[in-house]
Amino acid sequence: MTISRRGLARATLGSIAASALAMPALADSEPVRIGWLAALTGPSSAPALGFDRGVRYAVEQINNAGGIKGRKIELVVRDTQGDPTKAVNAVQDMISRVKVHAIYGPTNSGEALATTPILARAKMPNMHAGFVDSLIDPVKYPNAFRMAPSNSQINQAVAGYALDIMKLKDIAVVGDTTGYAATAVPAFAEEVKKRGGNIVYQNLIDATQPDVMPDMLKMKNAKAQTIAVWSVSTGMEARLMNARATLNWDIAFIGHPAMGSGEVGHLVDKPQNWEKVYILGFRNCSIGPDGKLPPRTQSFVDSVKGKIELKDTTLWWVANGVDAINVIAKAVEVTGSTASQPIIDYWDTLSSYPGYYADYSWSKTQHNGFPSNEIVMSEANSQTNGAYRLAPGYKI
Repeated sequence: MTISRRGLARATLGSIAASALAMPALADSEPVRIGWLAALTGPSSAPALGFDRGVRYAVEQINNAGGIKGRKIELVVRDTQGDPTKAVNAVQDMISRVKVHAIYGPTNSGEALATTPILARAKMPNMHAGFVDSLIDPVKYPNAFRMAPSNSQINQAVAGYALDIMKLKDIAVVGDTTGYAATAVPAFAEEVKKRGGNIVYQNLIDATQPDVMPDMLKMKNAKAQTIAVWSVSTGMEARLMNARATLNWDIAFIGHPAMGSGEVGHLVDKPQNWEKVYILGFRNCSIGPDGKLPPRTQSFVDSVKGKIELKDTTLWWVANGVDAINVIAKAVEVTGSTASQPIIDYWDTLSSYPGYYADYSWSKTQHNGFPSNEIVMSEANSQTNGAYRLAPGYKI
């Protein structure tokens, strides 16, 4: 089944009218409405476009198999364009007008910082892949669950790679001007300092800024030994890599997995400009020494051949989208309910839930579901079907 935005809008309006007239006894024939909130356009869209492929694939698979106990999933999509205000408006619409049963997203932490309190007040079951630590708090936000590592986990992995494996102490750190990077950059800097490293340069760069050479020159003059980049803007990242090549500066980039997006490969001036870029990676989506993915993930990649394009995106984005829909659907299936509290209570009991991106575990007191031992580092330009080889010196 192909889901178009026009068809989705008609289906959404039709379901609202039907639910307004339906008697309670007919509630089990109502579709399961899942909100999908993502920056599908704009400078921060690369991750969301990958997530979107997984989301739509999972919905189609479930619906083609008969739905959730006979109830089809109705996907309610809102493009936030990376704008927190648009994300807030979309969430309010999903809650008050469309009356979705659960929401996946936003995929951008800057937007999630604005929407998380609203979702909590509405007690809306919410799965997201935002990195910022404060997005998860089981006391303040008992409805919110993370399906990705937190900034703390990420910082430990990336700073550890620079300091302990690369043996480099003088580090520059930059990000874009989104709410995500404004939090991520200083948090990473603190982790580096805590581990005995030096931050020689720290700044936020507008993702639309056409010339990043001034920042690159400042980092070079500060004698940075490696540059950590925290941004989902592939355009900005490619400009940084092109500037490095112009300066003929033999320095490595480390940091955000967006630097491994296929978009970067199209945006760099030369393929070699993409070399010596090491990104946050994940065990389930990493190519081992045998040239293969873990069996479960390899089986998934084989099954979606010809159905999902993986060459120009990142496998974990797609896998996370599939996992999010599946874990929402599983909650409805097991509890037999689309009410908020049963879904939340079910997620609170999950331990080592087998996803394609990771095995997730949540409890009533811990809503960070990603295991730290599944975080690895990868070569950004080594992508094969969205997966990456391990970075030099790193063992799986």
